[in-house]
Amino acid sequence: MRQWPTAAPAAALACALAVGGLAGCGAGDVPLPPAPAGLTAQAGSATSVHVMWDAATGGGGARVTGYQVFQGGTLVRELPAEKTMVDITGLAPQTAYAFTVRAKAASGALSAPSAEATATTPAARPEDRQAPTAPGTLSARAEGPRAVRLTWSPASDDVGVTAYDVHQGGVRIHTVTGTETATLLTGLRPDTVYTFTVRARDGADNSSPDGPAADATTPPAAGRGPSTAPADLTAAVSPGTVTLSWDPPDTGRPTTEYELHIDGRPTTTVQFGAGAVPAGRAEYRLTVTEPAGTVWALKLRARLPDGTWGAFSAERRVTLMAGS
Repeated sequence: MRQWPTAAPAAALACALAVGGLAGCGAGDVPLPPAPAGLTAQAGSATSVHVMWDAATGGGGARVTGYQVFQGGTLVRELPAEKTMVDITGLAPQTAYAFTVRAKAASGALSAPSAEATATTPAARPEDRQAPTAPGTLSARAEGPRAVRLTWSPASDDVGVTAYDVHQGGVRIHTVTGTETATLLTGLRPDTVYTFTVRARDGADNSSPDGPAADATTPPAAGRGPSTAPADLTAAVSPGTVTLSWDPPDTGRPTTEYELHIDGRPTTTVQFGAGAVPAGRAEYRLTVTEPAGTVWALKLRARLPDGTWGAFSAERRVTLMAGS
């Protein structure tokens, strides 16, 4: 996997070097990203808080490349732009904490802080090794083309449930407090079938098995949204390698995970780590061990922010060359 960096504009770079990329840097020269909205904080255990926010969009052309999470005004985590949730750990039991988040632009400029979210950790239970029971019956109901409301029966625990984690497609996409047994999931895709499960967590971070699964189908929306398929896939063959290049789909967030299919079968997962998400075209190089003359049919699909796989790219057929 390789990332080809894009040079920052000279004015933006000079501003970032001059004042460390603080918000307000170069007013009139460098556009600032918008402040993240929808910030929430829920205690996940006696020593951790789960912080979530909505992806920052808009902002007059300032491309968001990451987020900074602040605890009481102190920077505690930096995350790439595709991450909009994080567990802050190492906290003290029975303590109130306040969090804010700022978006970071490609220039290094920071947004204004988000609205503050607070959470209080519960009392510590150091000997608690028993996981909660799985949540009971789960129901899922679409509320428009991009939202689903989930409701479940509460789990039980010998000490107490502190959080519920919602999973879709094997990916945790949402967390609520242990006192809540319903939530509204947004940012989903129209005309799509989803399967959700819920897990319970206690104050010692013991997690239950999955509760029963529930399906929901979002209705179609008027008009067509952006394609979820990687675009303009190319495959360049050289001795011993095949180099793939493509344009990521427009999902509203950077795409970090793709599934590569060869001859109609899933073959490997392509993942771009934190700080390595391509700003433009993505590239992945395959090492070839098959005999020269072997023909491959290649296509890709992306992991979307809602945990599902998107549509496949166009298929490309290549004839392999022997390694040098």
